[in-house]
This record gives sequence, structure tokens and C-alpha cells, in this order.
Amino acid sequence: MKNILIFLLVALSPSCFAQKEFTFNINGAERKALIFEPDKTAEKTPVVFVFHGHGGNAKHASGTMPFQKYFPEALVVFMQGIPGTSGYVIDKKGLLNGWQMFPNENGNRDVLFFDEVLKQLQNKFHLDSDRIYLAGHSNGARFVNVLWKERGDKIAAICSVAAQGGLMVKNAKPVSMWMSMGKNDPLVPYRQQKLAVPIVEKNLQTDGKSKVENGDITTFKGINDTELVLEERNAGHEFPKESLPEMVAFFKRHHR
Repeated sequence: MKNILIFLLVALSPSCFAQKEFTFNINGAERKALIFEPDKTAEKTPVVFVFHGHGGNAKHASGTMPFQKYFPEALVVFMQGIPGTSGYVIDKKGLLNGWQMFPNENGNRDVLFFDEVLKQLQNKFHLDSDRIYLAGHSNGARFVNVLWKERGDKIAAICSVAAQGGLMVKNAKPVSMWMSMGKNDPLVPYRQQKLAVPIVEKNLQTDGKSKVENGDITTFKGINDTELVLEERNAGHEFPKESLPEMVAFFKRHHR
């Protein structure tokens, strides 16, 4: 298979961040990612991969999950899903953009997409392989947990919002995790998401004595300098933009 990478410069107003659209061919399927390059050159650049929810797209996610505004020294990559995966509640026929929800589902198409994008970016940029971060919302959060299970050896830290991995992440490699849940989530029930917490705690071998509570956020120390952050908001299914500064600070605390 020949993979094709096309660079398209997107014209923006001077006040906006410069962005580029990348198009890939993955096993005959056209895949896209929206890239925000760092504002300054560094010897090694951290990278944040961001995954939208079911029915979303990369451009919209760059506005609702704007990691580029709070982590300007990083390469921020908004990945775009494709149809073919049934939604939790809506889009049962899988007609909208989405992500695989289990390892090897749909030919492992989205894991292969991640692999190829990472490979191509490593060829173009001086990426810091010890600072590769993932962030996802809803179906995108479910998928970052798939990547945790499948590619945990490449990841430094993960932020998962409004859809946790559950039993699927059992025995995944210890990686620092930010788990954000809305107590009034109408799509992915809070009680369902909470069931994943003991599994993650076991993966990270968290120390109960290290527990620190600060409002909606509780933190624990784990094995090998990992960290578990539980954000339990009095909110619904939306992505918490107000938490972005702390999420980015969490990423910066951790490397592989």
C-alpha cells in the first residue's frame, strides 16, 4: 500500500493559529487531520492527538477542544473520523464520522490511521517520542482508550472525557490518565463511566494514601511516576473547555 500525504495551507486571519490540513490514504480510504504547528522551533516537539465525538469533525473539534491555544509549543493534531461505526445512542447505522470502539474492530482502521499519521509527522517534524499525548471526547474518548490498550508503549498521558474504556483497558500499560465525567451525562451515564475507575486504578497501581481532593478534581499517584486525575463535574456530556489549562499542565507533568 502506498500512503499519500498532501499538505494544504488553510488561509486564516492574522489573529488565528496557523493550521494545515493533511490528507492520508489508509488502505484505500481517504483520511484527514488538521494540524496546528508549534509557535516556535524546539529541538524536540511534544504532540497532542485530539479525537472528536461521534458525528464530529476535525475543524469543529479545533474550536470546542482548542488545545492549541493552551499548549502553543506543541504540535496539535485534530484527527477526523469516518463513517462505519455505530453510535452509542444516535446514528445506529454508522452513517456519521466516528471511531472504532474496540481493538481490531473495522479492520483496526483507526489504529492504523494513528500509526500512519504518527509515522509521517515523525518524518516531517522533530517530535519528542517521550511526549506523545492523547485527548478524546465521547466516542473519541472511547477510542483513545483503544489506543491505550493497543499502543500504550508510545503514549505519555491521556485525557479521556465523557466515555471511559471499561473492561477493555484491563491490564493496559501504566500511563497517566485524566478521566473527566459529567454527573448528569445523558448519553454515557456517569455510573457507567465510574465502573472504569477501579480498572484504571489497578493498571496504575495507585496509592490511596496519595489522594488529594480539590473541588471537582481528585488526584492519585501511581506506579512509575504515573498519575490518575478524576474530574467529576456537575455537568452533562459536553467537553469542559474551562479545564483545558489544567489538562495541559497535566500533560506537561508527564513523559514516557
